[in-house]
Amino acid sequence: MTTYSGTKEFEGATFDRASFKGATLRFSDVSGVTMRSVDVDGLDIDSHDLFFGSLFVNGVDVVPLVDAELNRQFPGRELQKSKTPEGLRDGWVAVQSAWETTVAETPPELVDAHVEDEWSLAQTLRHLILATDAWLRGGILRMQQPFHEIGQIFTGADRMGFDVSIFRADPPAYDEILAVRAERQQMVTDFLASATPELLAEERDDPWSGGGGDWRPTVGDCIRVILEEEWAHLRYIRRDLAHLRTSDGAKGRFTP
Repeated sequence: MTTYSGTKEFEGATFDRASFKGATLRFSDVSGVTMRSVDVDGLDIDSHDLFFGSLFVNGVDVVPLVDAELNRQFPGRELQKSKTPEGLRDGWVAVQSAWETTVAETPPELVDAHVEDEWSLAQTLRHLILATDAWLRGGILRMQQPFHEIGQIFTGADRMGFDVSIFRADPPAYDEILAVRAERQQMVTDFLASATPELLAEERDDPWSGGGGDWRPTVGDCIRVILEEEWAHLRYIRRDLAHLRTSDGAKGRFTP
């Protein structure tokens, strides 16, 4: 199968009676794409940025509908947008409770298994360690080097000039991941316990900009990013674990 990477040759193109059946798009820009009289049976869209824009299906913007349904499926998710210390504390308790259930119910043989091109549970927990390090230890607390060596960095970080050599090359044991994850969870809990409206309103540097970006997030913004990361990756891993537990998911679709 042909792979198109880093190309802009399809911008503004028209496809008439073309087949994209079974095609996969990753890290691609499909904003403003118009589809008319198309067969979309089984079309699967997953976009973390969905809630920052619009998506029209048969003339209806479905973004608010998707947001409401995810809030129904994940009680407490709506609190990721809270502006108050109390709301953020409650949101943190809700998402940590949901994560506790997911980790406890995952059998050992699926901890390192993953759907093709997605992270395993172990890798996902390592990424959440990194997210907490970036936004709490780096963004809010302004630590010079906030990252733990077992953090799971996102794809393309090296191309952004990020020094990925600070991370361990060999995968850590699951018990170590759980221990570091628990430490980072407690850090957020302790910080939120004494957070005030005044503290949440203080400005910080974007931890991924090296201090040179235009966006000056507040402390509250940094906490909300942590909550968004927690809920988003919980959804991803529950989706993938459900797939891995099926006979279809077990036939060549995951790598232990």
